[in-house]
Amino acid sequence: MRLRWDLFKSKLFIRYLLSYLSISLIPLIVLTSVIYNNSVTALREEIELANINQLKQSRNIMDTRMSELYDIASRITYDEQLTPYMVHDPYYAMEATNALRKYKASNSIISELFLYYHGDNGVYSSRGVTDVQTLLGQVYRFSNWSLEQFKQDINEIKQPIIRPVDQVVINGFDTSSMLVYLVPIPPNDSAQGTVMFFMEEKVFSSLMDPILKQFQGKVYIFDNEEMLIASRSHGNSDEKMDLHELAKLSEGTHNIKIGHESHSVVVVKSETNGWTYVASMPSDQFFDRVQHIKMYIWVAATLIILGGAMLAVYVAKRQYHPIHDLFQFVKKKNDLLDAEQMKGKTEFDWIKNTLSVYSDRVDIQEPYVRNQYLMTLLRRGAPNDEEADQLFEMLGLHIDGTHVFVAMIAWEEAPDQPYSVQEREYMIQMLTEVEMPERRIHIYGVELAKRDQMALIINMERDEALTLQGQMEQVIHDVHNMIRENSSLVLSIGVGSSYTTLERINQSYIEAATALEYRMIHGKGSVTFFDSISVRPEHNFWIPKDTLLKLTQSLKQGNAKVAIDTLRTMFEELKVQQVSIALLRSMSFDMINTVMRTASDLGIQDAAQYLPEISQYESLEELELKLGELSVFICNQMEKIEETEQRTLLDEVILYIDKHYAEYSLSLEQLAEEFRVSVSYLSRSIKEKTGETFSQYVWHLRMNEVIRLITTTDQPLKDIITQVGYHDAPNFIRKFKKEMGVTPGQYRKNVGMNVEDGEESDNED
Repeated sequence: MRLRWDLFKSKLFIRYLLSYLSISLIPLIVLTSVIYNNSVTALREEIELANINQLKQSRNIMDTRMSELYDIASRITYDEQLTPYMVHDPYYAMEATNALRKYKASNSIISELFLYYHGDNGVYSSRGVTDVQTLLGQVYRFSNWSLEQFKQDINEIKQPIIRPVDQVVINGFDTSSMLVYLVPIPPNDSAQGTVMFFMEEKVFSSLMDPILKQFQGKVYIFDNEEMLIASRSHGNSDEKMDLHELAKLSEGTHNIKIGHESHSVVVVKSETNGWTYVASMPSDQFFDRVQHIKMYIWVAATLIILGGAMLAVYVAKRQYHPIHDLFQFVKKKNDLLDAEQMKGKTEFDWIKNTLSVYSDRVDIQEPYVRNQYLMTLLRRGAPNDEEADQLFEMLGLHIDGTHVFVAMIAWEEAPDQPYSVQEREYMIQMLTEVEMPERRIHIYGVELAKRDQMALIINMERDEALTLQGQMEQVIHDVHNMIRENSSLVLSIGVGSSYTTLERINQSYIEAATALEYRMIHGKGSVTFFDSISVRPEHNFWIPKDTLLKLTQSLKQGNAKVAIDTLRTMFEELKVQQVSIALLRSMSFDMINTVMRTASDLGIQDAAQYLPEISQYESLEELELKLGELSVFICNQMEKIEETEQRTLLDEVILYIDKHYAEYSLSLEQLAEEFRVSVSYLSRSIKEKTGETFSQYVWHLRMNEVIRLITTTDQPLKDIITQVGYHDAPNFIRKFKKEMGVTPGQYRKNVGMNVEDGEESDNED
């Protein structure tokens, strides 16, 4: 039980627990939200769809009734009993009244029906005839319809119109809300009269009652000019709607905020007469129908919370234990981290920071690995296997063009320009990777151990519009111009032949190195193509000059594979030539001389022991085998010499640092300028040699010297720190304490060195 409670002391375990609790709660919240929203949405859609259908039914009924009124007016137009002659004739006037009474009875929403002919003073109805002034002045007194407007309307209208609801006093004492529908007869520009349908609002709007049913709300009818014709209210609805805005709403369902309450508004329009029907009701009045669903959701949520909490504790405990074990392993490696800085951090933070430190170390090594791999390609050629492709992809290399070749660059300072390590470093960085997407060219720079030289691996897509040589010349010209625009260094370039596979890139590298040697002839700043020095006379019977040069350069580079391939090429040419035995032996001795002379130039004296055996051969095959063995020996010796030279250079660099670490101006740039190598190459080499970066190595030298001085002398701490090349004393003290756990003054006291004036304490403060 104690172990179980100890878990709660871990911040990471608490986070795990909270995370799994959240995982348990999220499905609940999502489930609750989905069920709730689906239920509410479904009910809302159901009600709104029902309202739309009911509103459409009411619209259809209203359109039908209004069409019936229009049909009645049309029938009156052509009714022989209601012609102007018949209604004016005293004898037939009673028949006209009876006819109007029948028309009125045919539609239940008509309160009264009137017939008026232009120019008459009388108005005919189902009750008889009356004059216009009596009708509007005594029988029906409208609040907003004056006698003059009435006369104008019944005499001038050309199309059916409906007047909105108006308060009417009937016969002087009864008050009613009425609508009036006016239809000209016939309904055109030659109308002779007007049929008037008087309708009570309560009868007219009762057609909309089925829409609201048990809900509170209002229904409105607007004409085609957005004027309110009639409205109907149900329940205690006190909504104050903007009728003008309601009339402009498009057909469909809308959610509108009125005050602090949300309303569902349904709108349909009539294609018959252009009227707009609007039903509005509070949205929350139907929410009570989901209360039982809410109760079910809350019960389910409570059960899930309880079960999820128990499950979260169990899963968090199971998941935390592997992290705890890994954390214990990481703590053993805490020399990578500052323990004081990691206080208050979780186990995961420790692990993450440890991985970050290792990742930084890998990132530091990646350029070195990349450069070494490209160097291996130049020396050995690309292996034709899947591992090479995977390594290419991992290092971010893209060599997928149709042709690849190598260019060697050597640089020197311009006569009027001082040596600048920054300029050379900038050029190396610039050439590390160059992409020309419009030309489909990719270039990778490779730093060489040889000072002031660099190799370029150039991969290009074949351009059929140019010759291969012309395309290569154009690429080199662009590279040369790019370097000259950004650097004042004098460049010499040697260019190898182009190949279609990476397997022969080492051949191009040797050829480029061979071509670069011709700067001795062509002068500094020249560009030499290997193919230009390998032009052979048409009737040449001797070994080609370019082949011998290539053999020499492959031996100097220590590339046994290219040397063997070059020897094979030479012997194949010897076998096919029809020459005398004497001439054949002369050419064979020329090859032997080339190999031996190269070994001598390289200082490999042991190669001379092979000469007696090589001189005795019975066939070209035997000579080829013996020269091959000698070439391998020379190349192996060159690799050892190169490694020794590199080790010697690094030993000199380390010795220089050991002597000058106390100089404040000591830096990688100064070292690179001193030894004439690039900063990046020097940085990687120091890391490989010492296992530390340049800054770390210098820091430890300075700190060791400080420890020696504070434990063996009584010099003030500030003077000691300045003496080792560190001008920022407070920063040095902080770093010293971070690494040693105590300040330099405390360290001095711990080893028994007493400083009477207490200067160290002051400095450390």
